[in-house]
Amino acid sequence: MTRRVMLGVVIGAQGIRGEVKVKAFTAEPEAIGDYGPLQDARGERRFDLTVRRWVKGDVVTAAIAGVSDRNAAEALKGTELYVSRDALPEAEDGEFYYADLVGLTAVTPAGAVLGSVVAVHNFGAGDMLEVKPESGKSVMVPFIDDAVPEVDLAGGRLLVDPAFWLGDEGRGGGRGEDREVEE
Repeated sequence: MTRRVMLGVVIGAQGIRGEVKVKAFTAEPEAIGDYGPLQDARGERRFDLTVRRWVKGDVVTAAIAGVSDRNAAEALKGTELYVSRDALPEAEDGEFYYADLVGLTAVTPAGAVLGSVVAVHNFGAGDMLEVKPESGKSVMVPFIDDAVPEVDLAGGRLLVDPAFWLGDEGRGGGRGEDREVEE
């Protein structure tokens, strides 16, 4: 099965000629149309998207082939737009697509399995990996070098420092005495 990556979502109609507003999840919002035809979540519909202009933030207006009036544009509101993972360029060293991280097994440096990455979130302060153990609640791990020192996409795993999983007990320090704080 071909993996797909969501690049955006239609958030509403723009004007009376069938243009739509799209919230883009690409590094440059205007680039959402550069990846070729997009598909809906089920892969049943194809969308040939032409970006008309950047609105603000991560929103652009776009024309979709075959959509020529406001009613047709409004009917697309909420439609998630996907592309095949193969259509995306390779990530730079040290950079990863969220879609490539989901499903990796989180392990300690000693090889103990902590769980699987079920999602990647960004609540504004940086990327967080949601790791779900075999039983129990998910744990959020900051996706930073100190917490996740190694990502092995080919091997299907990533290393997680136990201190970020178990708190101070994982370090054995109890109160974090081994941490330095600059003032």
